[in-house]
Amino acid sequence: MHGGAAPDRPGDDLFARYTRDYVTGRFGQQIMILLAGCTTAGTDLGVDALRAEGTADISVGLIDDDQPVTSAAIGVHESLKACVQGDLRTVPLPPRSQDIVLCSLLLHRVRHAELVLDRLVAAIKPGGLLLLRFCDRDSAAGFLDRRLPRVIRGLIWRNRRPGEPGPHPAVYERLTSARGVQAYALKRGLVISERTVLGGLAGQLSGPAGFLAVQKVIARLSGGRLTVAHEELLYVLRKPENRFARVI
Repeated sequence: MHGGAAPDRPGDDLFARYTRDYVTGRFGQQIMILLAGCTTAGTDLGVDALRAEGTADISVGLIDDDQPVTSAAIGVHESLKACVQGDLRTVPLPPRSQDIVLCSLLLHRVRHAELVLDRLVAAIKPGGLLLLRFCDRDSAAGFLDRRLPRVIRGLIWRNRRPGEPGPHPAVYERLTSARGVQAYALKRGLVISERTVLGGLAGQLSGPAGFLAVQKVIARLSGGRLTVAHEELLYVLRKPENRFARVI
């Protein structure tokens, strides 16, 4: 488990299920997995169990940005010592080198998010998976994350990730929304295999007392522009074997 997160974090089942299906369908092959934003990945995708079963030879790489809070998180977790930090637009990533890329709670905290995601997608082999999780800029929670004072953001962070350095910057570029990802997938020819949500009225995320009530007020004041239905979006996207595949 990377990033010191507790086991059975929300969303683990979805990503671990697709990882298992992918790996077991390639029995005996070497599988390359990249955790992008490893300090907030929060899951090993079931890799430890797959290794124990002898299903495949799995190699896991770690990369993240070079923000001070990221360095602090790496410093407190021995499992993250191998993380490569740097500008995620330029960090070396050989094209078509990865079977699975997990990008979890990263995109909404970095600038040039589309360029970063382009680098990650280019690194995925045809037929490989992009597992994407981020806070939705069109949610009331995303709005609050951008606007609340750092001390309040810190209280929410510590409630959800006790003992972890944070919070990370709240950037929230246009890509970090359902419309943003759908447009990106269409433009890049990626197939959306599954989508789910967490937080808000969907539940499964903890928060300080009254946080959901505040989200409801913000959503109402926005006239429907911001949603309280969820806080985070999770996507499983597949890179097609050929460029004629359609987005579904």
